[in-house]
Amino acid sequence: MEERRLGPVIGLGTSDTFDDDVDTARAVVDAALESGARVFDTSPMYGAAEESLAEALEGRRDRAMIATKIWSESEGERRRQLQDQLRWFGRVEIEQIHNLVAWEDELPWLEQERDAGHIDRIGVTHYRHEAFAELARALRTKRFSTVQIPLNPYERECEREILPIAEELGIAVIVMRPLGRGSLLHKQPSAEELAPLR
Repeated sequence: MEERRLGPVIGLGTSDTFDDDVDTARAVVDAALESGARVFDTSPMYGAAEESLAEALEGRRDRAMIATKIWSESEGERRRQLQDQLRWFGRVEIEQIHNLVAWEDELPWLEQERDAGHIDRIGVTHYRHEAFAELARALRTKRFSTVQIPLNPYERECEREILPIAEELGIAVIVMRPLGRGSLLHKQPSAEELAPLR
């Protein structure tokens, strides 16, 4: 599989997939690792997905890069989210400020956590193009090393400003919704269509 700064170009998202289903999480993680995928994106917003992912990675955590998120207006809740993540994963390779929530308040604290060795990289995300002006402002602080945005044939707004800024500043891009929330897969592919992917 082709590799870039964050590893293989294909990772695995856990939204709407794992929640508290550890058996499904284990089967999907098995297949992902076998295919060469190593980046696993998750969030406290995804129900129990973080904990299920941690259980699915038991005994092979060293083979994975965790890209999770902090998401709360409450300072106490943000700290609890990170404490849970460190308990489940040991450390976090990419800690993202989800949907820009309290990003200016959160950033100095996350930088301290990075400097203490609890996280490797700090990122920021947003899923709505209406928030891209604020996302661009955050990126221009030069304090983020990753950005996560939607990019697919139906959602290309990030090409105007966010991707050029990321390229200019050397910020790694994590694409969310590459299949457009399933809109590119309106029907189940046939066995013949899937055969070349084996």
